[in-house]
Amino acid sequence: MGGPDWGPVVVAVALFIFLSPGLLFQIPARTRVVEFGNMYTSGISILIHSLFYFCIYTILIVAIGVHIHAA
Repeated sequence: MGGPDWGPVVVAVALFIFLSPGLLFQIPARTRVVEFGNMYTSGISILIHSLFYFCIYTILIVAIGVHIHAA
């Protein structure tokens, strides 16, 4: 193999951007269960989104095995 494996890095950065609380959605929100694009956050929301991050990252990297090799 001719280079470093960029798969985990790309997946981590993409998930961090998409799962940031309040950017695209927030679970739980202030008044509802889910709000979209409200740009607010709370401690429980950070906890829930970090659990989502961990689960999705683990599935993509360990179970599926995403690999991106640069030449």
